[in-house]
Amino acid sequence: MARVLIAAAHKSSGKTTLSVGLAAALAARGLSVQTFKKGPDYIDPMWLAHASGRPCYNLDFNTHTTAEILSSAAARESASDLALIESNKGLHDGIDLDGKDCGAALAKLLAAPVILVIDALGMTRGVAPLVLGYQAFDRAVAIEGVILNKVGTARQQDKLRQAIEHYTDIPVLGALPRNKDFAIAERHLGLMTPSETAELRGVIARLRTAVEDGVDVDRIIAIAERAPASPANFLDVRERRAEPPVRIAIARDSAFGFYYADDLEAFERAGAKLCFFDTLSDRRLPDADGLFIGGGFPETQAAGLEANAELRADIARRIRAGLPAYAECGGMMYLARSIRWKGVSHEMVGVIPADAVMHDRPQGRGLVILNETPDALWTPLGASPRANIPGHEFHYAALENMSSGQRFAYRMKRGEGLGGGRDGIVIGNLLASFSHLRSSPSNPWVKRFVAFARSRLEPAVRWKSDYAGETMPMHP
Repeated sequence: MARVLIAAAHKSSGKTTLSVGLAAALAARGLSVQTFKKGPDYIDPMWLAHASGRPCYNLDFNTHTTAEILSSAAARESASDLALIESNKGLHDGIDLDGKDCGAALAKLLAAPVILVIDALGMTRGVAPLVLGYQAFDRAVAIEGVILNKVGTARQQDKLRQAIEHYTDIPVLGALPRNKDFAIAERHLGLMTPSETAELRGVIARLRTAVEDGVDVDRIIAIAERAPASPANFLDVRERRAEPPVRIAIARDSAFGFYYADDLEAFERAGAKLCFFDTLSDRRLPDADGLFIGGGFPETQAAGLEANAELRADIARRIRAGLPAYAECGGMMYLARSIRWKGVSHEMVGVIPADAVMHDRPQGRGLVILNETPDALWTPLGASPRANIPGHEFHYAALENMSSGQRFAYRMKRGEGLGGGRDGIVIGNLLASFSHLRSSPSNPWVKRFVAFARSRLEPAVRWKSDYAGETMPMHP
């Protein structure tokens, strides 16, 4: 199976720009391109999915085991012509001192040749020791080529190419010019999402043209084709449950869109029928047995969310009537009384007795580790609360003016959450948190949530769980 990993010397070097353009260029050749993104990222995968025409999947050492990463990659790339993996940060950057969670570790795990993107702004001959250092730091990482980014002039490009070719044996596969039209706009949580980008197709088309004009795409394909076969036995992603489907309403629009593609597939494998709705335009929730509102940018869409008072009232009514619901980060903010940003407040759903307030600095950022409390909603009957649940958070908001006496699903072993060592506010059948979860065999939160929603349909029936051999509790 052909595969290649796009990495860089440091973050903000242009990996996403190059990866999006390359994915589009490969797809334009008629290739089936399966994209992956390293780490807990939502926005880059959106861009890669639009460029390739296929869902993008995340590969993350901190929320999946190495066996799960191998299985996920093998399952998806087996149905494609070429796997394109975009790394995060720098090639050797990560939390672990030994590099067990860095892009280089992922390249070695997947046996993926590496293309190194170099931000060449202000550089000439100095690029050579940089490339040599990356090559020498870990010889087990197969750096098969360099692409120069943000090149100012043809003269600079010649000097960069000559230095690399003279001092190293790594080929220069091309260059992208310094051009503001190639940059995807950024804001407080990273890149703008595709749904908020005017002329989305035009942006991707420009990146594709830049890659086709400046990069040796044929050579990249040849490098990818030299990758060895995957060593993993992959999971059967076609698996489906036999029970009647549970209908899960999911908010997906310009305010909410932070969902992992494999989590949505896990809903379907667990026997859920997904019913997507738009919080800005739909006046009622779909007919559903459960509700999931993921993260996003409700603060930028707060006026529109407030204006849709009919939907807000319907959501509040349904949750108060006992609808099983789960909300992450932006979704939790939407369910609060209000969102305040830049001194302006907008009324929200109001089922969470607190106000979401945006700050100038992140209030929580990075990996989290959660321990369930006895109030956690999805714990099988008779089972002990689960410990060391991995996740991640990245939020500028905090919940303020919270009413006293609230219940919480998690104690924070690592991370900020709601503050005070807590996260996961529990109100009736609602669980809402700043922490984002990833579904996996070792943390099947989707299966647990669907099982809980199913249990509410038949309160007299105790549903037997696949994953714990226990029965699902009935919550008041």
